[in-house]
Amino acid sequence: MKILVLGAGKMGTFITDVLCINHEVALFDTNPKRLRFVFNTLRMTEYEEIRAFEPELVINCVTLKHTIEAFEKVVPFLPGNCIISDIASVKTGIQGYYESIGMRYVSTHPMFGPTFATLDNLSNQSAIIISESDHLGKAFFKDLYGSLRLNIFEYSFDEHDQTIAYSLSIPFASTLVFASVMVPQEAPGTTFKRHMDIAKGLLSEDDYLLSEILFNPYTHNQVEKIRAELKTLMEIIDSKDSDRMQQFLKKVRGNIV
Repeated sequence: MKILVLGAGKMGTFITDVLCINHEVALFDTNPKRLRFVFNTLRMTEYEEIRAFEPELVINCVTLKHTIEAFEKVVPFLPGNCIISDIASVKTGIQGYYESIGMRYVSTHPMFGPTFATLDNLSNQSAIIISESDHLGKAFFKDLYGSLRLNIFEYSFDEHDQTIAYSLSIPFASTLVFASVMVPQEAPGTTFKRHMDIAKGLLSEDDYLLSEILFNPYTHNQVEKIRAELKTLMEIIDSKDSDRMQQFLKKVRGNIV
């Protein structure tokens, strides 16, 4: 299959490397310096090169802020039967764009990032495929994610954003609150170091990505749960109530079994 990958960032180059052995792959980025180290792949920086390539599938890997903008610039150069796809972590606005453009599409979300995941062993990671997508596009990504040994789930656009509010917004918000009250430690403990490593990794991500995940319409209710549990924990701490603390810890341990 002739596949065009948009964006030579971490995910774009990773997906290119995965696909370039079994497919004819082109990687497009307007910055030629980002295309220096790709393997067995056509490098493109001009939109007319896309027209000549005639891709059958486009995988949009640009940053979330520019996902729809990238589609708008590329679509005029695509053949009519091309399937367009995204891997955006928040789908707000993307469904509406797909419906307005009238092309076949497939939307997915690999639930891992180069910051934290071990890319040569993804068996403990997951991917979501949006159920409204074109059936051929879904079949392609099921094969792709299956070859990476990812755990695959199929959700609607709405179900996806609800899931992201739970699986990303809660840890993101918790980590940001942790980091916001941190001061340098001369003798940090193991737990502190682990939390700080997570915080540094999170804050190395794009600010717009972090914002959009937290601006997910379903995030508020999830963060509200954190606030409620913090309030309960503060009451237990202030009252030094050992029985309530034991009950609280028992509940927490039950959540993570």
